[in-house]
Amino acid sequence: MLVTGAASGLGAALVAAFRSRGDEVLATDRVDVSSVEGGIDLVLDITSDDDWATAVDTVRERWGGLDVLVNNAGVAGGGRVDRCTLEEWQWITDINLFGLVRGTKAFVPMLKEQRAGHLVNVASLAGLVHPGGMGSYNAVKAAVVAFTETCGHELASYGIRASVVCPSYFRTNLMDSMQGSDEAVGRVVSGLVERSQVTADDIAAAVLAGMDAGEDVIVPDEAARQAYFLKWADRPAYDAVMRDQAAKLDAGAEA
Repeated sequence: MLVTGAASGLGAALVAAFRSRGDEVLATDRVDVSSVEGGIDLVLDITSDDDWATAVDTVRERWGGLDVLVNNAGVAGGGRVDRCTLEEWQWITDINLFGLVRGTKAFVPMLKEQRAGHLVNVASLAGLVHPGGMGSYNAVKAAVVAFTETCGHELASYGIRASVVCPSYFRTNLMDSMQGSDEAVGRVVSGLVERSQVTADDIAAAVLAGMDAGEDVIVPDEAARQAYFLKWADRPAYDAVMRDQAAKLDAGAEA
């Protein structure tokens, strides 16, 4: 297995969970740090085609093939539509969308060749439900959901599965990567992360269970499942909640 963004947060939790059950994992991150048990195995900047080519070569040399590619690395961002700059849109898109597209394109030839494999792309509940103030983040995570479903259909005849992971807020250091000129949104999201009782280990355990169960869309925590169900079951109520939250965001920013 290869996991990106493995130095901390959900990536580190996934590496630990995989290894605890005996899986062999290549832990990668853009910086070589020792916060993962056993350290980072390979420096991999997901925005670099050269780094992805090196990862493919490393996997071939180490194992001769790959069972699971976990595209986990990502950053936090957002902002109301009139506050989020195009530069911020480009930054988050290049990392959160094109990063995993690069990784998928790099490894799909190997997976096709071996006629087996599993793509696991970490999106967010924001890929399924779309709160105000998070347009760029919502858009790229929704694109990850769509891209993963597309890969699942396109690659099924080669024995390759594709799953997307859509958690709600959980305790992680993702907010360390937060960028954006809309400070009000940053404060709200930081508060939601800090107040969450769900840990990265909780999410990792649910991800492994979803993978083992063959789920295409893994919604790993109760808050995420409730929000997604509300959108599906009662769209007017869902819209009312989302619009109320957006209004409170504006009110809080103006206070």
